[in-house]
Amino acid sequence: MGVILGNKEYFKDVKEIKYEGIDSNNPLAYRFYDKDRVVLGKKMSEHFKFAVAYWHSFVNLGNDPFGSGTKVFPWASSPDVMQRSYDKMDAAFEFISKLGLDYFCFHDFDLVEEADSFNESEKRLSKIVDYGKEKINSSNIKVLWGTANLFSNPRYMNGAATNPNFDVVSYAGAQVKNALDATIELGGENYVFWGGREGYMSLINTDMKKELDNLARFLHIAKDYGRSNGFKGWYFIEPKPMEPSKHQYDFDAATVVGFLEHYGLNKDFKLNIEVNHATLASHTFDHELQVAANAGMLGSIDANRGDYQNGWDTDQFPNNIYEIVEALIVINRAGGLQGGGINFDAKTRRNSTDLKDLFYSHIGGIDLFARALLVTEKIFNESDFLKLFSERYASFEKGEGNLFTNNKLSLNDLYNYAKKIDEPKMISGRQEYLENLINRFIF
Repeated sequence: MGVILGNKEYFKDVKEIKYEGIDSNNPLAYRFYDKDRVVLGKKMSEHFKFAVAYWHSFVNLGNDPFGSGTKVFPWASSPDVMQRSYDKMDAAFEFISKLGLDYFCFHDFDLVEEADSFNESEKRLSKIVDYGKEKINSSNIKVLWGTANLFSNPRYMNGAATNPNFDVVSYAGAQVKNALDATIELGGENYVFWGGREGYMSLINTDMKKELDNLARFLHIAKDYGRSNGFKGWYFIEPKPMEPSKHQYDFDAATVVGFLEHYGLNKDFKLNIEVNHATLASHTFDHELQVAANAGMLGSIDANRGDYQNGWDTDQFPNNIYEIVEALIVINRAGGLQGGGINFDAKTRRNSTDLKDLFYSHIGGIDLFARALLVTEKIFNESDFLKLFSERYASFEKGEGNLFTNNKLSLNDLYNYAKKIDEPKMISGRQEYLENLINRFIF
């Protein structure tokens, strides 16, 4: 039997997820996410641009280092590789449509399984992209960003763009070309580079400078290829400190900002910040967002969380309202995300094996962000939060402080001013007051 194209229904027990309000007890409804509601001057859907992660939702079978997969997906049952790919895409578009979302994100070999040869992989990808174009054209669903999986195959055990073997670097370039072509053909709004294995395990056998130089060269030629072929979106770098490499070159937001500025990539690249990657780097999520915003590079985010008892990337769905409120305070004070949106780079737990669990997890994450946005609006509009924030730095807006801000004072000027004043008064940061303020609006 040949490949059968169609629109099979995989989630028959689930209808369209709708907004029912805070009093709803329906677990398959939104209690806070009213996508057309205007908050802080924009519709909720425009604030967030929620995207489903193709890999975690439709490819991940629940494998872990100690056991094989636990999830049995009906779209993964065919013995034919292309039939599995078409079925998986049918399931993805049904799922995203029933959630009422507009976007998804993908790796090249999420869409279709990698073959034993480059040429066959290329043919498979071309076929599924053609099918994806049909699905996109017949729906309101779009690609937030695409990327290439440059970390799973054993050939990338020493990295892709930073590999010490030029043959591997070349192979990675060919794979990125195809992934960029796929992203462009599918109308993708952005393209992401996740470093995966772009790093090192030991400096004993690593020429770090050469690898960083090669990474920059690789990103430049990939960027130039995309631009020459009509790609107008942003390129994103997604920081992560370690795992799988001991030390990755995209360690955190500050490291990536410095790298992009040093190598002249900052005009085309922004950052995709992930919650779990921030905490693995011993930072808070809002810290990483603020670093990116300070550099004008706050492009997009991956929404998830880690486990406080586990020191690795657990990619759990977000559930910490306080963490997300603090993040949205930063994002909204910075003017919002630039180009990107919120991709749920999160997976249901290994023992969550029902198809409905995919819905519960996404509904919970979406509602969490929606509720956090409503809290953020109240904090901005109904409290003295922003006023207190500004007042703390008010001394830089007048007199000598203003001259300093405008680069009009020398070190001698600071010396002469200090001699004229009394011992500076201690001014409280009022951290506990502000924490209580945020809690007041949450609860």
